[in-house]
Amino acid sequence: MRRIQITLAALSATLAVLSDAVAAAVPAGSRDVALYITAEPAAPSSMLDERGQVVGIATDKVRAALGRAGVGYTIELLPWKRAYAAARRRADACVYSTTRTPEREALFKWVGPLDTAQWLLMARADRHIALRNLEDARPYRIGTYNGDARDHYLRSRGFTVDAAPHDLLNPRKLLLGRIDLWVAALRPGSVVLEQNGWAGKIVPVLAFNRHELFLACNRGVPDTVVERLNDAFAALERDGVLRRIERGYDDWTAPTGK
Repeated sequence: MRRIQITLAALSATLAVLSDAVAAAVPAGSRDVALYITAEPAAPSSMLDERGQVVGIATDKVRAALGRAGVGYTIELLPWKRAYAAARRRADACVYSTTRTPEREALFKWVGPLDTAQWLLMARADRHIALRNLEDARPYRIGTYNGDARDHYLRSRGFTVDAAPHDLLNPRKLLLGRIDLWVAALRPGSVVLEQNGWAGKIVPVLAFNRHELFLACNRGVPDTVVERLNDAFAALERDGVLRRIERGYDDWTAPTGK
C-alpha cells in the first residue's frame, strides 16, 4: 500500500507541475477566469491522497485539461447532492463526474468526456435473480443513490427505489437483504467488487444503459472557456495523456484497516 500511495503522490505532483508549466505558457489574458470545481468522493475517480490533495483518474484528467487551457481553479470534494447543487447555483462552478443525460443536457455546458460507465442491476448471487430486460425488475426494491441520474431514471419510470446517501451503502444493504437489487454505474475495468470483498457475493444480472461522464459547467461559465477546455481534452486525448493517467492507477487498491 505504501508503494502505491507514493506512486499516486508522484503522479499527482507530476501532473500539477505540467499543468502549471502549460498554464504559464498561455497568454495572461486567457487566465482571467477561475472555476470552482466540485466532485464527490468516489475512488479511484475522485478522492483524497495522504496529503489531503484531491486526486484520482477523473480528477487528474480535469487538472490536466484546466492546466492546458490555462484556466484557474479550485477543487473541493462534497457529497454528490451538494457538489451537483453548487454547479447548478454558482455561475463559476463545474461538477464531475456527471452523467450526461437528455434531462440534464440543457442544464449545463459540457466538457469531456472523462470516462464511460455501464449501468448495471446487481443482485446477491444466492438469490439467482434472472432479468431479461428492465421491465422484469419492477417487482423488486432497487437501491439507488440520492440525487444520482440512475435514481432519477428509475424513479421517473415508476420503479420502486430505496435511495441511500452514499452509493457504496447499497452493496451492504443488498447483502443484508434490505434491497433486492442495486443499480450500479461501473467504468470498464472496475474492480470495486473485488476490492471490497464482494466478488462472488454480488453479481450483475442486467446491463441496461451506457453513458459518458463529463465535467458539467454552470450555464454562466463563458463559452470561450468551455471551448478551450474541450480543445484541451481533445489535445490530451491525441497526445495519449489521458490514457497515461488511466494507466497510472492500474495498481491502485482501496485502503484497508480502517
